[in-house]
Amino acid sequence: MSVETSVHPFDDEPIDEPVDESSQGLTTGAAGLTPGDGTSVTSLASGGAGWGHASAVLRWTFALSAAVVLYGAFLATKGADPVTALEAMWESAFGSTNNLGETLVRAAPILLASLAVVVPARAGLFNIGGEGQLLMGAIGAHGMAMALDGALPRPAALVLAGLGGAALGAAWAAIPVLLKLFTATSEAITSLLLNYIAALVLTWLVFEPWKDPASLGQAYSRELDTTTRLPVIWGERVHLGIVVALIAAVFVWLALRSTSWGFRLQVLGGNEEAARRAGFPVARLTIGAMLVGGALAGLGGFVELAGVEGRLRPEILGGYGYVAFLGSWLARHDPLKAVVASVMLGAIVVGGFGLKIATGLSGGAVDVLMALVLLAILGFAQPRGAR
Repeated sequence: MSVETSVHPFDDEPIDEPVDESSQGLTTGAAGLTPGDGTSVTSLASGGAGWGHASAVLRWTFALSAAVVLYGAFLATKGADPVTALEAMWESAFGSTNNLGETLVRAAPILLASLAVVVPARAGLFNIGGEGQLLMGAIGAHGMAMALDGALPRPAALVLAGLGGAALGAAWAAIPVLLKLFTATSEAITSLLLNYIAALVLTWLVFEPWKDPASLGQAYSRELDTTTRLPVIWGERVHLGIVVALIAAVFVWLALRSTSWGFRLQVLGGNEEAARRAGFPVARLTIGAMLVGGALAGLGGFVELAGVEGRLRPEILGGYGYVAFLGSWLARHDPLKAVVASVMLGAIVVGGFGLKIATGLSGGAVDVLMALVLLAILGFAQPRGAR
């Protein structure tokens, strides 16, 4: 008995199926194959794989094109020229190296917050609290920076600030998962509600204990010391945090794909009772998945604070957590696909500025495009069995 690869025409991923070697020489009347014609199961599988990948490309092309056409129709109903508006969005996101850099800057915290959804989702959890975990990560990083007060060299200060953000993000994510385990409360609801509490905590901090005495009319915290600011590595705004986000995506992919921890999370997410009967520590795996997710989102808060903002303000990271939740679902909770989804969503966010200038529409009009992309990809771009 050997294992060979076959692909269903409507599937993106190859499926390993057992093949009886003794049966490979039998005649298959429907296909007209004989033992002497040189045709093997492997060659048939290769042909099927080619058709499967081509089918996936066609599905994605059709789905994204449909989303753009529908968005153009929406713009037309608002009195805007769809072609001009879409050109303005493209120019804002990719029209120059600076614009591309801005797209990548926006994508970095989105990617880290998307990974904060990916890891719990592997264990069957819904982490909708990325927004709050991002904010708590920024608060933790800023608190660590204030405690250090420039006393350490830049590399050490950045590492400690990042750890501070990750730790507070993980602590915030621990609340809904502990409530789930001890009170059977839905982690989706509690993590969502904690987003609003995190925003209130941030607002209190920048208006009261951490308010910069020099701020007039608009509340914000004291600016970070240069030792806790991420260096710019390309152009005017592309900072080291983008590299941090990419490395995190690769590490999460490897952990979920190649470790026993990742395998156990997959079993837990597929069937909790089966995981329990197999002797897996279900409670510990559940807590661990949520804590890792919270830490990744907290790291995203640090990246935005240290790489872009430089100080806390009530509007920092507004909406990023919800966009990241969308990104994880677009990527089907795959860490590497989440990179592409995050860049695409970052481009849509940046494109919203160009849309506003070119058409006079609210920047919130890009939310319609995000919704259309989500519906198109989840509804039409996925294989039949994945919907």
